[in-house]
Amino acid sequence: MYDRQRLIELVQRDALQFGDFTLASGKTAKYYLDCRKLTLDSEAANVIAAGILESLAEDMPDAVGGMAIGADPITAAVITCSWQQNKPLKGFIVRKEAKEHGTGRQVEGPIQPGQRVVMLEDVITTGGSSLRAIQHAREFGLIVDRIIAIVDRGENSADIFNDVDVAFTSLLHVKDLGV
Repeated sequence: MYDRQRLIELVQRDALQFGDFTLASGKTAKYYLDCRKLTLDSEAANVIAAGILESLAEDMPDAVGGMAIGADPITAAVITCSWQQNKPLKGFIVRKEAKEHGTGRQVEGPIQPGQRVVMLEDVITTGGSSLRAIQHAREFGLIVDRIIAIVDRGENSADIFNDVDVAFTSLLHVKDLGV
């Protein structure tokens, strides 16, 4: 069962840092959310997975995944918890660049073109890396119609993804953290 209040406490205690930071988007900020400190922690990973699975509820996709490396531990937690709840999902990884050896794939995992997937993300600010992951997944042949983030720190995240026909939800908004 998803405990939203516990996730807020964990984010505030472990992931939220104050100072001067440059974000992946190139923007500067007075606070930073290091969600790896959550997604690589057993309690927080389980709370996050429970929230994502609750968000998926009756609309389970074939698979979940996202851009390496940030989405990897989220994906692992969600697929593990999905099996434990007898609602098994597959996972996948979108590489920033295609491998130059082996199969040379940019999208990896036990997935096939034509499957419906949900993208996972730790923090959304401008959506840039998520949009690239969506593009690569679609080029592979996956049907991407939804993205779920742990924390939305953007002002217009839903609009960003509406432009590419992807529904956006997040477990938390930065305002929930008192920032």
